[in-house]
Amino acid sequence: MTPRSPSRHTAGAKATRTVRPPQAFVPQRTPAEGPPPGAAAGPDALAPAPVDEGELRRVLEGTHHDPHSFLGVHPAPGGLLAVRVLRPFAERVEITAGGTRAALTHHGDGLFTGLLPVGALPSSRLTVTYGGTAHETGDPYRFLPTLGELDLHLIREGRHEELWKALGSRVTSETAPGEDAPVTGTRFTVWAPNARGVRLVGEFNHWDGTAHPMRSLGASGVWELFVPGLGEGTLYKYEVTGPDGHRRTKADPMARAAEVPPATASVVTVSRHEWGDEEWMRARGARPVHEAPFSVYELHPASWRPGLTWRDLAEQLPAYVKDLGFTHVELMGVAQHPFDGSWGYQVTSYYAPDSRLGGPDDFRYLVDSLHRAGIGVIMDWVPAHFPKDDWALARFDGTTLYEYADPAKAEHPDWGTLVFDYGRTEVRNFLVANAVYWCEEFHVDGLRVDAVASMLYLDYSREYGQWSPNRDGGRENLEAVAFLQEMNATVYRRCPGVVTIAEESTAWDGVTRATHHIGPGGFGGLGFGLKWNMGWMHDSLGYVSHEPVHRKYHHHEMTFSMVYAYSENYVLPISHDEVVHGKGALVAKMPGDWWQRRANHRAYLGFMWAHPGKQLLFMGQEFAQGGEWSHRDGPEWYLTDDAHFAAGDHRGVRDLVRELNRVYAATPALWERDTSPEGFSWIDGDAAEDNVFSFLRYDASGDPLVCVSNFSPVVREDYVVGLPGLPGAPGGGGTWREVLNTDDTAYGGSGVGNPGTVTAEPLGAHGRPTRVRLTLPPLATLWLRPA
Repeated sequence: MTPRSPSRHTAGAKATRTVRPPQAFVPQRTPAEGPPPGAAAGPDALAPAPVDEGELRRVLEGTHHDPHSFLGVHPAPGGLLAVRVLRPFAERVEITAGGTRAALTHHGDGLFTGLLPVGALPSSRLTVTYGGTAHETGDPYRFLPTLGELDLHLIREGRHEELWKALGSRVTSETAPGEDAPVTGTRFTVWAPNARGVRLVGEFNHWDGTAHPMRSLGASGVWELFVPGLGEGTLYKYEVTGPDGHRRTKADPMARAAEVPPATASVVTVSRHEWGDEEWMRARGARPVHEAPFSVYELHPASWRPGLTWRDLAEQLPAYVKDLGFTHVELMGVAQHPFDGSWGYQVTSYYAPDSRLGGPDDFRYLVDSLHRAGIGVIMDWVPAHFPKDDWALARFDGTTLYEYADPAKAEHPDWGTLVFDYGRTEVRNFLVANAVYWCEEFHVDGLRVDAVASMLYLDYSREYGQWSPNRDGGRENLEAVAFLQEMNATVYRRCPGVVTIAEESTAWDGVTRATHHIGPGGFGGLGFGLKWNMGWMHDSLGYVSHEPVHRKYHHHEMTFSMVYAYSENYVLPISHDEVVHGKGALVAKMPGDWWQRRANHRAYLGFMWAHPGKQLLFMGQEFAQGGEWSHRDGPEWYLTDDAHFAAGDHRGVRDLVRELNRVYAATPALWERDTSPEGFSWIDGDAAEDNVFSFLRYDASGDPLVCVSNFSPVVREDYVVGLPGLPGAPGGGGTWREVLNTDDTAYGGSGVGNPGTVTAEPLGAHGRPTRVRLTLPPLATLWLRPA
């Protein structure tokens, strides 16, 4: 969940830039003037071309919708070709055409013109001189639009599922009309439908967009410019003139790379990564996720081990996670965000991985490395809101474009951020394509969607009078519902094996129901694959935080989850949200002395791993760190050094987590029927006086696993537990083996338990045909299976 942070005041701090002319050239005239009119004239100068002063003024002001109709090469009276080149600061501009090089005449305001005979082209190059140094370049205004009608149609309809291939910056090769050879450069395209004009700015023009106005491609709202010679690594932004005439310099919403904060420019990037995860990608969809083992290690990449890059993480993280036996990692803060304190939940560049840790190919390398280690990758995805930074999405073209115009919807009251306008087709397309982008371009295996409840309800965190009902008089945001349904349906159709996971904190009906199945509330399902079980998390943590003597009064908090366990496909999350903001680390929530806290911690994890649903554990909790998580400092790794990591202390907890995952993965009863009531049965859910919970899990063939948790600090001898009969056993009794005991001395426990096997008596108990007498260790969880 997005943190409550001071980001409305501090997010988006940006580096200032000095706009300057090319190196070594110090102009004596104003930047727009260049040399005096006619200064380039000489024996080799071309006659000047005609100039429409009104068009020139619009180009110079950055409000021309079609600068290509004025700049570049165009037919002129008398069978000639008019050449117009805008180069502020230039001393001289020459054109090489038809094997002849000639100077253009300076008209004034940085505009150079000339008349060429028809046939002087097909190919031409410009030589521009600044401060006595000549630079050869191509003319951006000789090229036809680089987007086709199909792309523009799909953008208008909000149905471009590969939007990142149409918008943003892309290195490509284009051939100008009449020329034979393609020219390599970068195509820039941006959606700004209400802008009066858009200009490209960057290092290449010293952040002065006068020379690079973009053209509008009709009703699509897309502006486009192909610039020859620009390539990978180019820094750029867009200078957008809004309907109010005000100019705003904006980062590219579709940028696939960005500068390291606090700098805010977008970066042209080219992927060269060669994937090596073919086997993983081919097999990942073989089994539905809700019928497969799924245990998740959640981490904040920037602070897991502070200072590591994406590639550094690739060298350390896969081995660590594989050793612990988790099937997946969940990565917080993957997309570019300006404010560290938002943990990555206030995104400014939705298509760019966090540049603090490296470039896009570096992130691909991490995903690839995890896949080759057999570990899936889930990333946090934040379509619920975005920050107000003036260089990013907010009022992008001078109007409320990405955000709602309605003040009752536009701003999130908790976080001081803006809410996406889910009713606008192009905005919905931006987000749906973004979900597909991460799955297809980076091979991500899952998207955990943050703050879904804030999207679903119009009155979320709003008081009476601060929100308006929907068309049916309800409080549901119908546009957000339609967006989530479209996003899930598109991702599942295009990306086999990918799972979407909702962080949804209410009882909304049908979060993980198929979109075409209509529920009691009249809505189709949202279409997610899994949902975080926030109720289980809240209730179970509440129970274990009580002193054992008081737990009997809260017994139902541990059993209530089974009332609704099969209403959705659940993940049991002990996430970052539970170990920050004064809540304390997991072990710190437990009562008692240090030994009792660790014992409670271990017993709780044993109960959690056996409970129906998938598991998620945040970094640092796997070795029972005592302090809260800090995004600056990361986990308390010093606790794992030799001085602190003695057997039975922090290492014992980590060894238990490893064993939980090992036995879990090898026991289909713990995951195969997670979403089926036939996979679970209480043995005794009412032993409140004993602080004991006992239940059975079954796999698809009926093989059982028994879980017994004793949340009391006393040893319970000869504790009777009713069990099902075992086929072929005398009297149906049979023998059972303790396959996990969180009180084992290897994990720091007291060593109380049931070594070897226990034999069930053919005497009934708890409505079962047989029973065993167990020794229940203090503050511990036992798992047993048929021997």
